[in-house]
Amino acid sequence: MNGNYVGSFGIGYGLAVLGIALGLGLIGYSALQGMARQPEAIGKLQTVMLIALAFVELTFFLTLFLAPGSINIVPK
Repeated sequence: MNGNYVGSFGIGYGLAVLGIALGLGLIGYSALQGMARQPEAIGKLQTVMLIALAFVELTFFLTLFLAPGSINIVPK
């Protein structure tokens, strides 16, 4: 495999992880803001936040495990 392809996959992984980290941070920030404004809704907000975090983490694991399989698609 050519080194250029390996480098581009590394850049792709880096961008994917950066986007996922940004998403996790925004979810946590928004949930904490909502909890500070509406203390009586903490239970519902935590549930929704955890579900959203699970979906974002799912995209990370899909990127981590499915993207290496696409190396075979790259023309040699």
